[in-house]
Amino acid sequence: MVVRLDLPHLAYGDLEVRPLRRGDREAWGALQVDNDAWLRPWLATSPEPGRPLSFREQLASVRRAARDGAGLTLVVENEGRLVGSVAAHSLAYGPLWTASLGYWVAEGSAGRGIAPTAVAMLMDHLLDDVGIHRIEVEIRPENERSIRVAEKLGLVEEGRRRGLMYVDGMWRDHRSFAHVLGDLGRGPGAVLRHVTGR
Repeated sequence: MVVRLDLPHLAYGDLEVRPLRRGDREAWGALQVDNDAWLRPWLATSPEPGRPLSFREQLASVRRAARDGAGLTLVVENEGRLVGSVAAHSLAYGPLWTASLGYWVAEGSAGRGIAPTAVAMLMDHLLDDVGIHRIEVEIRPENERSIRVAEKLGLVEEGRRRGLMYVDGMWRDHRSFAHVLGDLGRGPGAVLRHVTGR
């Protein structure tokens, strides 16, 4: 089964979650360079050496993944500035209808509620609009900030997965969290309501 995913434009207050655009090239590159040391301990990479994708290749890859139903990668914009990214990957259909999420925000934007709000918007889109039933988030045990985001989202911890992902030069254990449709009540926008209290 092939599900073609729309690249959504989601908004809440001054926060937007939207597709990467050609015009983002300079700001996106600067954001990644400026936050390399901040993100390196947490972002998954490939154990196989290779050159990083160019911006054009990144843009094409994001669009292809959505077209093929494989995933969504969106940028997070706060007050008109790019501050991070949220992504759904490993989408599975058939008897599963699941997705795994990843997210990050720039160091200067951490601790301001941006990450949980942006992730909540993407989760609601997946649950309400795409029809995903279960969403998983895998977090390194040492990543206390990301674990707090999972807690704010009301995710349920399901255990530890050994050697799950290649991160910062090694295969790393991760704590596994999940949300199943209905965990926070029914109706559109349930995760965002939980995070914002509105």
